[in-house]
Amino acid sequence: MDTRHLEAFRAVYENGSMSAAAAVLKKSQPAISKLIARLEDEIGLQLFHRAHGRLEPTPEAATFLISVNRTLDAMEQTLSVSRNLKDLSSATLLIASPPGLATYVLPPVLAEVLRANRGATARFITRSSYAVRDLGAVGAFDVGFSELPIDIQVASLELFEVPCMCVMRPDHPLAGERCVGPQKIGSLPFVTLFPEHITHIAAAEAFFNANVPWNVVAEVEFFGSACMLVQETGALTLVDPSTARHFAAAGLVAVPFAPTIPYRFGMFRPSIRPPARIAVDFMDRFRRAIARDVADAR
Repeated sequence: MDTRHLEAFRAVYENGSMSAAAAVLKKSQPAISKLIARLEDEIGLQLFHRAHGRLEPTPEAATFLISVNRTLDAMEQTLSVSRNLKDLSSATLLIASPPGLATYVLPPVLAEVLRANRGATARFITRSSYAVRDLGAVGAFDVGFSELPIDIQVASLELFEVPCMCVMRPDHPLAGERCVGPQKIGSLPFVTLFPEHITHIAAAEAFFNANVPWNVVAEVEFFGSACMLVQETGALTLVDPSTARHFAAAGLVAVPFAPTIPYRFGMFRPSIRPPARIAVDFMDRFRRAIARDVADAR
């Protein structure tokens, strides 16, 4: 039994016929029939019977599908990790980070490190927090960043929390305020990250507790996208201090938000081996940069 048999079984189960499964898998119908027949011989069970012009799965097939899905999903995760590993070649410093941190927070820190370590090289990859954690589980980089939770075994882990800033255009009616919150914002248009993001959840709770309707007009995946929409629409958004500072240079205004909406993430080393000197330098400089962000946001 190999993955071809399992993929053929799942395709037939989900599509109801050998021909439909063949089209999905881009194989011939006889090839799919042979794979199913070989699988049934190997496990000693009949998986399908024909009824009303369709292949109907047997009760045993329904139970078998649960195990097949687990196996194929695990294989896909393994392949995903291996594809990500192809992007990691030899370098003095290997860093992995989700897009939000990779766009505005980490590049200045990495630039400082490279200036201070002449001749050093770096590989800086951007993946989702989920992918960073997967790569961290196999020790694929020196320093990694991920939004919480970080649920893998790591050599060291530091948690950080920075207060989000409310960003708007300079012509917005709240641009001159020293601090804004749900009561002042009221039903003004708001751009937020996706509902599952920690900042969206915290902001929704703040508006609910204030008994103020939250007028979300757009949901995006990244802080930078939220700021770009604010520039174009005149809405409000909440972003981390580094993103706020970047877009302030482009003309937007950043105002403290109360109650505090925290953006939480972790910096970790996945390997048990001692960190290289340049990795220690990078982490030290990052800590100082984040401390400045927290101070600037107050």
